[in-house]
Amino acid sequence: MGFSEILSQYDSLDMATYLAAVTPADVERVLAKHSLTPLDYLTLLSPAAEGMLEAMAQKANGISMRHFGKTIQLFTPLYLANFCTNQCVYCGFNTANRIPRSQLSADEVRKEGEAIAATGLKHLLILTGDAPSKSTVEYIGDCAKILGEYFPSVSIEVYALTQDEYAYLETCGVDGLTLFQETYNKTLYKELHPKGPKRNYDFRLDAPERGCQAGFRSVTIGALLGLEAVWQRDAFFTGLHAGYLQDNYPGTSIAISPPRMRPHVGSYEPASIVTDRNLVQYVLALRIFLHNVGITVSTRESASLRDNMMPLGVTKMSAGVTTAVGGHTAEDNGTAQFDISDPRSVEEMCRAIESKGFQPVFKDWQPF
Repeated sequence: MGFSEILSQYDSLDMATYLAAVTPADVERVLAKHSLTPLDYLTLLSPAAEGMLEAMAQKANGISMRHFGKTIQLFTPLYLANFCTNQCVYCGFNTANRIPRSQLSADEVRKEGEAIAATGLKHLLILTGDAPSKSTVEYIGDCAKILGEYFPSVSIEVYALTQDEYAYLETCGVDGLTLFQETYNKTLYKELHPKGPKRNYDFRLDAPERGCQAGFRSVTIGALLGLEAVWQRDAFFTGLHAGYLQDNYPGTSIAISPPRMRPHVGSYEPASIVTDRNLVQYVLALRIFLHNVGITVSTRESASLRDNMMPLGVTKMSAGVTTAVGGHTAEDNGTAQFDISDPRSVEEMCRAIESKGFQPVFKDWQPF
């Protein structure tokens, strides 16, 4: 059974009614269990559970310590290009937005790589917009080869590809894939993506699985919180999606990133406001549901929130971040995809992690 079939099993579920009916006693019952069912996980996303975050935090912390210890892995994104053919209503790269467009040359990629490597980071995430004729698979592969000289781990966050294209990039040194479904609500997805290749919901939904089949070492998924009127819906299906990938591809490290909407070029307003407490509740519920899934909290979130979330199940954080093309070596931030909330350098992030009693991890992988 593929993941789309699993999704269809919940077509008749009235999620708002289910969430409203959950009681504190239901939450206590779930917290007493070792292994959770999908509906147990949904129970932990309920308003009733929001009032029991301390109990959830204690359970999540214990699980995290057993599986990951007191460690936070660090990485940073490198934007290769912001050309895009999509019109995603919530994204600064929307092709209808009049922003400066650019793409790094091979020399510029090397210059960016050298600047990031000088900070000590060993894990890199490279990104492009969705413009296959500009940021071709071959271009992405060539950039990965250059950056592989500086980083033992190079992951991609680009447009959805075929399994053969992912396999090609794996031969170029790419070892990880990050891909956000944005929302698991198929009707809403069509409204949010009115034009462009990203409008193909099913092709995108199956992309993480194709990445696993292509041999990537790690695959990270997520939904953009705030697109759905009931935020728990995308949180629930993200957890189910990660569980499906873990069950079917045990050789691949599966992780979740729970980004929230941030200010961007454009006028789209979130359909729901996901509060700090909601985000914390989501991460705690994830950790209790999926004991060994990786959880990334990016610089979309504030420094104080990220610091406070370290003991709650987070395993990976970005540092020294810019969302502009060539932003690690250029001062012009005019091509940024969105505003960040935590501008701390790698050194500052290390001090923050250590102050919480955790160890910053720069490297956990070496290709041969």
